[in-house]
Amino acid sequence: MLPWYDELVGRLDHNVIDSELLRGNPLGDPHERPLYVYVPPGYDDHPDRRYPSIYVLQGYTGHVAMWFNRTPFRRTYPELTDGVFAAGDVPPAIIVYVDAWTSLAGSQYLDSPATGRYHSYLCDEVVPWVDAHYRTLAGRDHRAVTGKSSGGGGAMVTAMLRPDVFGALATHAGDSLFDVSVRPMLPQVVRQLRDMYGGSYDKFLADFRSRIAGTREGDLDLLEIYAYAAAYSADEDGTVRLPFDDTGAVIPEVWERWLARDPVVMAARPEYAAALRSMRAIWVDAGTKDEYYLDFGATAFRRALEAAGVPDERIYFELFDAGHGAIEYRYPLALAWLSRRLSP
Repeated sequence: MLPWYDELVGRLDHNVIDSELLRGNPLGDPHERPLYVYVPPGYDDHPDRRYPSIYVLQGYTGHVAMWFNRTPFRRTYPELTDGVFAAGDVPPAIIVYVDAWTSLAGSQYLDSPATGRYHSYLCDEVVPWVDAHYRTLAGRDHRAVTGKSSGGGGAMVTAMLRPDVFGALATHAGDSLFDVSVRPMLPQVVRQLRDMYGGSYDKFLADFRSRIAGTREGDLDLLEIYAYAAAYSADEDGTVRLPFDDTGAVIPEVWERWLARDPVVMAARPEYAAALRSMRAIWVDAGTKDEYYLDFGATAFRRALEAAGVPDERIYFELFDAGHGAIEYRYPLALAWLSRRLSP
């Protein structure tokens, strides 16, 4: 492996999609979005062949250009993807890298009056665009959604909300079990907000946007919780409702709005349990040292799948020795597993 880049055997196309659903979004973020599409080796040599498709969602703070960030002695995700299909022993698939960045550093892949219609953008614009421009097997039984962290949470939620679009999913340390993974973060955020900004998110946001991001302690913690609130608990007029008071205690009626999009809680509801039972394949994993305790979220989601009646043979579940970061080597394992199950 070279320290700069590896030549791909397949091809990675850099596209731009003009989204009507994101046009005029509340944050004023771009409605023209990059969309990277990987086609496997041999795609151009077999014009009559069609392929399963796997959509990749990034975690909080992620945008598609970051897939090319290289760390020492490791390959980037596009290179890892290429490695899955280069040997020819995995059925080929088209891999779609989705951008759902916002100026709050993430959308949680949901429709929100505070951020924009990112769930609909993915399901009703990106997927049809890819099917129209690439030789996909254009049906939910040959289409999966996958991601890590907030992207993994997005994969779980998206598959439950739109089983007509996606028939499989993979989640790596996906956001879930909010009472364990998110709620313990809240008192520290409240303290930072109080001590640095007098308890005012308006003052924080004004300060954050006036300087280089990350140059004050607590920047990303404060922004992350606000971004989640913008996704989970915004009113119809775009007002962002925070889930805590000035003591760090949760406000029950607001917290319930967050839990309504907790994958573990959703999986227990009949309509979403039925969606999960319809999945052809579900991959769930997380590191046993995950700093956000998303290994517990993964375990709880696996149990929720069992309670929902998803057959064991459709599920892959694993806890592995790692933290929350630097687990990109897990992604190609799920891609290969999904590709085998989505291929005709």
